Amino acid sequence: MRRYTVNECKVQFPSLSRNESLSRSAAAAFAMQCDPTVEEIAAIKTAVSEAVTNAIVHGYRDMNGVVELVMRLYSDNTVYIQIKDKGRGIPDIKQAMEPAYTTAPADEERSGLGFTVMESFMDKVRVRSAENRGTAVTMEKRLTGKRDDER
Repeated sequence: MRRYTVNECKVQFPSLSRNESLSRSAAAAFAMQCDPTVEEIAAIKTAVSEAVTNAIVHGYRDMNGVVELVMRLYSDNTVYIQIKDKGRGIPDIKQAMEPAYTTAPADEERSGLGFTVMESFMDKVRVRSAENRGTAVTMEKRLTGKRDDER
C-alpha cells in the first residue's frame, strides 16, 4: 500500500538556544496524534534536540539566523521531521557524521555525537548541506501507535 501525507506542520524560529526546547515540544506534540509510546516520544525529542542544537551551535556560530522545523505524518504511521538552516553548511558530511567529530572550539564541551544519537533514535537520517548555504537534516521514525485508518 502506498503511503500518503495525513498531516503536516512547519515551525520557524530564531537560532536562539532557548528555542531548542520549543522544537522538542513541537515535535512531541505533533507525534502525539499517533498515540506513540513514551519511548517513541523520547526518541523523537532527543533526535530533534540534537539536530536543532547542531543548527544553532554549528550552523549559525557567531551569527543569527532562522531554523525551520518541518513535520509530516504519513499514513503508515511514519513521522517525517526535517530541520533546516541557512548557516555555514557542512564541508564534509561523511566526516561530520563520524562519532566524536566536532567543529566546536576546544574550550566548548561538545562530544561530537549529535548525528550518532540521531541515527540511534530514528529509523532514517539523511543530511544535505552546502558550504555557506545551510544544512537540512531529514529524519523518519515509524511509530507503533494508531495508523491513519484507526484515527
